[in-house]
Amino acid sequence: MSDRPDTPLLDTVQFPADLRALSKEDLPQIADELRQEIISAVSVTGGHLGSALGVIELTVALHYVFDTPSDKLIWDVGHQAYPHKIVTGRRDRIRTLRQGGGLSGFTRRAESEYDPFGAAHSSTSISAALGFAIANKLSESPGRAVAVIGDGALSAGMAYEAMNNAAAAGNRLIVILNDNDMSIAPPVGSLRNALARLVSSGKYLTPRKLAQKLARAMPEPLHRSMRRMEEYARGMVTGGTLFDELGFYYVGPVDGHDVRALVEVLENVRDADEGPMLVHVVTKKGKGYAPAENAADKYHGVVKFDVVSGVQAKAAAGAPSYTSVYAKALLGEMARDKKVVAITAAMPSGTGLDKVAEAFPDRVFDVGIAEQHGVTFAAGLAAQGYRPFATIYSTFLQRAYDQVVHDVAIQNLPVRFAMDRAGLVGADGATHAGSFDLAYLCTLPNFVVMAAADEAELCHMVHTMALHDSGPSAVRYPRGEGRGVPLPVKPQALEIGKGRIVREGKTVAILSLGTRLEEAEKAADELEAKGLSTTVADLRFAKPLDSALIRKLLTTHEVAVTVEEASIGGLGAHVLTLASDEGLVDAGLKIRTMRLPDAFLEHDKPEKQYDEARLNAPHIVETVLKALRINSAGVEEVRA
Repeated sequence: MSDRPDTPLLDTVQFPADLRALSKEDLPQIADELRQEIISAVSVTGGHLGSALGVIELTVALHYVFDTPSDKLIWDVGHQAYPHKIVTGRRDRIRTLRQGGGLSGFTRRAESEYDPFGAAHSSTSISAALGFAIANKLSESPGRAVAVIGDGALSAGMAYEAMNNAAAAGNRLIVILNDNDMSIAPPVGSLRNALARLVSSGKYLTPRKLAQKLARAMPEPLHRSMRRMEEYARGMVTGGTLFDELGFYYVGPVDGHDVRALVEVLENVRDADEGPMLVHVVTKKGKGYAPAENAADKYHGVVKFDVVSGVQAKAAAGAPSYTSVYAKALLGEMARDKKVVAITAAMPSGTGLDKVAEAFPDRVFDVGIAEQHGVTFAAGLAAQGYRPFATIYSTFLQRAYDQVVHDVAIQNLPVRFAMDRAGLVGADGATHAGSFDLAYLCTLPNFVVMAAADEAELCHMVHTMALHDSGPSAVRYPRGEGRGVPLPVKPQALEIGKGRIVREGKTVAILSLGTRLEEAEKAADELEAKGLSTTVADLRFAKPLDSALIRKLLTTHEVAVTVEEASIGGLGAHVLTLASDEGLVDAGLKIRTMRLPDAFLEHDKPEKQYDEARLNAPHIVETVLKALRINSAGVEEVRA
């Protein structure tokens, strides 16, 4: 295409072996061309731009120095791996990123041998790399494992658990700390790079070993003192004392946008007998693209945009997003009750809490990538009479399930869980889908679990949770826009465990939970057109179930269908259990459950994902007709 950048040197690189055939003097040009290609590609597809631009030089240096894929390169989260994909044989598909049938927005084992470990949730890379390193050690294989982890991801306890356990890997494990927030070290320059080269070089390491041998020959107290003196002296210069204490040999900081300096340091690290090693690389999100560099979020996630101006394509104005409706509802509760507080785990803008924090900065807490801590922190607040809203994506709350059980449910503490991104989420794919929260919460005693059918219902549910002090509660709501229904001037407190009838019929009962209600109503229109009188119920609560309403619907209709945007083990399973326990199916009731399939659905547009999941109106109609053994023409089929 004519609008693609001119990249003559990058055009010669299909795989890392091609990159390693170049001279070091060529690497800055490769980095420049790779940056142009990333900007061009993501302007077409959308995606995680800023993080990818920040690791261009690091990507080039890593593949130049290490023998990938024999050496295993593991990117934490993986949303910064677009340049990695380009130089590992996937450039021809880079403009299919996050599109249906195209490349994943994250690393993925099934996609390439250069993706040894799939990701998308943060802080797992060091643990995985340690596994690869120890496996190589046990099998006496020469390969190294290199984990690239950001300073934000390093806020999660799992990263420190892995580092504390890493000594056995020795020099087979290398951790690259990608520090793009200047959160650990001051700005870097040529002196810092020189120091990094020095402490990673043989000229430093060889005399250091000699000094260590001499020190070991001394009495133990003196030996111990000398060792600490050396570590702290180096730590004062380079900032690595913390990592030394965790058993790593610290190198850095080094300028992450000086590709030749990076190569020199990484070559020293690769060839050193010391280990495990931690290389501290300071980068800048959005590097090399002014609109990204100047944006507050460094263009972390973007839609399609104009390369010259940086202006992102605006979606047509529609209904407010569920996230913004939740934030507005929570603002109302915080204004009404000073005991209401909010917690997020490194997702203030994604959850809408950034806007809440502007109004109530002392009552909104970002705990970093630490969902486990966030949940137990909320439990402590609840134990002291506060009303915490733990606002965490459904997929990320999975990381804190033990805390939800032990620290919240068993103690019956009134923590409120607001679970954004429930159901299918589109381009982010299976790793970010909120598929399992009903299955993992509805089994817990003491919990109240709700699902909002529209944005007005979400307002009512936030208010209901704020007033519910007798135990934990949760509400789930999807990514994206609402239905456009009017928001209530004053939210209502819903009666716990009570659903509502949306439309009344006689033959078919559709029991909906959450935002599939709109599809259920469309299905009811079509069924009515076929002469099948249809009731539609919005159950509102997955736990406790409205057993009286369900009992009535199951005993007065010929067929009942439950519909939910969640995995098996949720609403349908609990309705079937109720029907079984009370013998409601003994008289011949036909009951069907519709839910997400037993599969991880590929990334695509949400509407296509729900078609694949068979949870749209035509699939509801088909399920009802099959249950009644009526074909699409309305003719009753002969019973075998």
